Amino acid sequence: MTSDLLFSLNFLVIWVILGLSFLPLTFFLFKDFFDKGYIFSRILGISILSYLVFIVGVFKIAVFSTITIWILFFFSAILNLFLIKKGNFSISKKVFKIFAFEEFLFIVSFLFMTYVRAHNPDIHGLEKYMDFGFINSILRADYFPPKDMWLTPYFINYYYFGHLITAIMTKISGINSAITYNLMLASLFAMTFTASFSIVLNLIYFIYKNKKASFNKTKAITGGILAGFLVSLSGNIQSIYSLFSGVTTDKVTPFWQFSFSPFTFPNAYWYPTATRFIYNTIHEFPGYSWVVSDLHGHVLDIPIVLLFIALLFSFYKNVATASKKVFLPLLGFLMAIMYMTNTWDAAIYLLLAGAMLSLCYLTIPGESIWKKIINLFFSLTIVFLSFFIFSYPFNSFFKPFVSGIGLLCAPQFLIDLKQIGPFIFEANHCQTSPFWQLAILYGFFYFFVFSFLIFILKIKKTSSSDMFIFILIIVSSILILIPEFIYVKDIYPDHYRANTMFKLTYQAFILLSLSCAYIIFRVSNFLKPKISLYSFLWFMTTAILLFFVMSYPFLAINSYYNNLKIYKGLNGLKYLEELSPDDYTGIIWLNKNVKNQPVILEAQGDSYTDHARISANTGLPTVLGWTVHEWLWRGSYNIPASRIDDVKALYETEDSKNTTSLINKYDIRYVFVGKLEKDKYSISEDKFKKIGEIVFENGNTKIYKLN
Repeated sequence: MTSDLLFSLNFLVIWVILGLSFLPLTFFLFKDFFDKGYIFSRILGISILSYLVFIVGVFKIAVFSTITIWILFFFSAILNLFLIKKGNFSISKKVFKIFAFEEFLFIVSFLFMTYVRAHNPDIHGLEKYMDFGFINSILRADYFPPKDMWLTPYFINYYYFGHLITAIMTKISGINSAITYNLMLASLFAMTFTASFSIVLNLIYFIYKNKKASFNKTKAITGGILAGFLVSLSGNIQSIYSLFSGVTTDKVTPFWQFSFSPFTFPNAYWYPTATRFIYNTIHEFPGYSWVVSDLHGHVLDIPIVLLFIALLFSFYKNVATASKKVFLPLLGFLMAIMYMTNTWDAAIYLLLAGAMLSLCYLTIPGESIWKKIINLFFSLTIVFLSFFIFSYPFNSFFKPFVSGIGLLCAPQFLIDLKQIGPFIFEANHCQTSPFWQLAILYGFFYFFVFSFLIFILKIKKTSSSDMFIFILIIVSSILILIPEFIYVKDIYPDHYRANTMFKLTYQAFILLSLSCAYIIFRVSNFLKPKISLYSFLWFMTTAILLFFVMSYPFLAINSYYNNLKIYKGLNGLKYLEELSPDDYTGIIWLNKNVKNQPVILEAQGDSYTDHARISANTGLPTVLGWTVHEWLWRGSYNIPASRIDDVKALYETEDSKNTTSLINKYDIRYVFVGKLEKDKYSISEDKFKKIGEIVFENGNTKIYKLN
């Protein structure tokens, strides 16, 4: 545990240094915020630093190394120092206190998640091999894009910028990637909690500021902490099933058809069901992501998303005086970062940016409607052009694996046409969500949305914070509705709208969680002085709903982490030492002794299995890893399909000529022979001994280096 604390302290120090170095730019962007945007400085810092590293790597200006990272960091820090001379960066005592409090929140939430992860740190299961493989391939790369570890000699055709950020933190911390994988998850959790806190804290602050009333810090901090909990940890009210017995996971049935059994809580509750509640769909949320701990793009992007939301609000508050030369290109830059980290988010937040900029410009008093429209048009153009320019280096190597936009329940005459432009019309594609299931998933949010609408009608006036929340509600509602009408076509035949719903509603959950934390503050503040049946019912309903959504982390964490009984540490590769000790020692040897990225041969297998474990854990490219994933990334099954037989032939054939031909075809330099290889193939090892030498042997595992 001592070493884990040292690793954690190492990461925390890096985040503090990054944040302090980018404080001048952050203060400039969030000068009117109560906390000056303090917590966003580290998100802004790592985003800019990582992009600079990415650019010098893409254009082959400098190799990807620790030295390169530190040079670019010092360059960025010096530029930030120049901003100090141009602005007022004095920090009052009350502002310093909120800095200290936010830092305290960050450290506590970071240590909380490292402690949780240390009870099951394994980088094993679901899509962890994919994410870890990306990170390890990036760590071995000299330039970008990095090599695809599962399809030599291709580059990664995926949104990997968040994995690059993780690789950068790995290099500058000097910690093994099997540990930084878990430290990055803890960092993302801490950033999510504190950034959500800051957004709602400042939304509440501006209510008091606009009224010129004394700022009630206690209420604002309470609202901010609630936002942190709702965005980071909460679930949906599907957890109501934990109060009923007889619930099964194979069929979704209304909870009222089961036996109410609160005294046996949590009964047989299965936490993943909350994310697969609607048939053949996925509707995850951050609380689930931290539990299962796939370091996926949608998770890596959460802090950047929250920074983008905060920046939009800052611009909205200062639209008349804000430096459009800075804000608008920066919005485009952050959209590019989102695109490279989790591609769907760029489109989602372009929609939010369009809605917010419309509100900004169309509500400016004293200007003609035409001038407002022209200003709006030029602002959106700057944002979009900036996005295009900043994303171009990534986009020039990236091929989207979407094949069209499908219409759900298309009429027969459109099905007969099959396709019009990007729109496709497929028969038997009519999955829609029952209303009661949507109510279970989103009923918590919309109770407060309707409460907010009634509240606004009652007071008959709105603040700027209220209007901002209205925009978040409208955009998130659109995101929830879209998968009920259309889907983005991918390779999955039965789950054809799963990814569409997943990517859109994940962001809707974040936006609505922020909104509800703010709404609970607004409505409760209004109702508290009043004693009535309505206020009593509202507070009781709020308490019950909060119980259900906040019980989710208790249920999920205890389930996945075995009630936090056994502390295992932060090394995510340690599980392999017990599961397959010979493979484990082979992987350790490869990571220690093999430089750069020579191709290694290993057993090929299906997605979500233990196959491709050598390439994933080392970053060394192999002939073929997870077939279905490569099918998705390449857009055609034909690309990976032929390699299945090639891998089989390489292990099984006794024909030395055929073996040599295939080795040359894929430029193979190492051959891994372990338990999975022996289980899957009838291996003819004599040929490897003739054309190479054994450089590692332990138990049943051998590694051949070919001549």
